[in-house]
Amino acid sequence: MSSSYLEQLFSLKGKTALITGATRGIGADMALALSKAGADLILVQRNTTNTATKDRIEKEGGAEGKGGKAEIVVCDLGDAASVSKLIPGVVAQGHVLDIVVNCGGIQRRHPVEVFPDDDWNEVLQVNLNAVFQITRDAGKHMLESRGGVAGQPGKPYKSNGKIIDISSLVAFQGGLNVVAYAAAKHGVQGIVKAFSNGWASKGVNVNAIAPGYIATDMNEALIADKDRSRQILERIPAGRWGTPQDFEGAIVYLASQASDYVSGECLVVDGGWMGR
Repeated sequence: MSSSYLEQLFSLKGKTALITGATRGIGADMALALSKAGADLILVQRNTTNTATKDRIEKEGGAEGKGGKAEIVVCDLGDAASVSKLIPGVVAQGHVLDIVVNCGGIQRRHPVEVFPDDDWNEVLQVNLNAVFQITRDAGKHMLESRGGVAGQPGKPYKSNGKIIDISSLVAFQGGLNVVAYAAAKHGVQGIVKAFSNGWASKGVNVNAIAPGYIATDMNEALIADKDRSRQILERIPAGRWGTPQDFEGAIVYLASQASDYVSGECLVVDGGWMGR
C-alpha cells in the first residue's frame, strides 16, 4: 500500500479544523492528531491563558511533525449568547471551516433524587445546547462554502464538510449519578442523526465518537473510587482504561475523505465495553 494512497484517504492538508474542549484530555490529543494529519487548528477556549495545546501543536504538529498552525478563539460554552457568535465570528475573520469537532463538556455528579436544577441546566447548556448551536451554525456555513450541488454533474463539491460531535457510553446507558450528562449525550445522538438526515446529500457529514471509560480529569471521581474503578476495569474486555491517544485514529478517519460515505453514525471507542 503506497504512502500516496494513504495520504489521499487520510490527509487533511489545506483543511481548517475548529475544535472545542481541546485544552486537555481527549480534546487535546484529537487537536494534535488533526494537526499531524495536516489541518490548521482553531482552538475554542474560555480564555487565552491556557496555551498548552496551541504550544504543543506549534511544536509537534503539522504533517511533517515539525510544527503546525493553531490559534485560540474565545467562547464560553456555558453562555448561549457567546456560542451564537462563535461560528459567525470565525467566518467573519476569513476562515473557511472544513472540520468542526464538538468536544467541550462538563460533568456534575449527584444522586438522581437530589440532582440540582442549576447543575442540570449547566450541563445541558454546555453538553447539548452548545453542541446544537455549533453544529447548526457550522453546517450552515459549510453548505454555503463547499460549492457544488448534490446530484448535478459538473458541479462537484470541493470536498465534504465534516462535523464530529463527542458522545459517550451513557448515550446508550444511564450511568450512575450523572443524569444530566446522560440526558445530554442521548440528545447528542439525536442531533447527529437529525442533522445527518438534512445534510448527507449536500456534502456535509455529521457523526459522533463515543468514548468509553477514559483516564482523564473528567473521570477523576471514578478513578478515585477504588471499588467502582475496579468494577469498571473488570468489565472492559481490553483490560485497561482508555487514554486520549486512543482517539487519534478515530478523529482523523471521521475528518478525512476516508469517511465520506459515513454519516449519522457513532463510532464507539471503548475497549469492547459495549460488546460485553
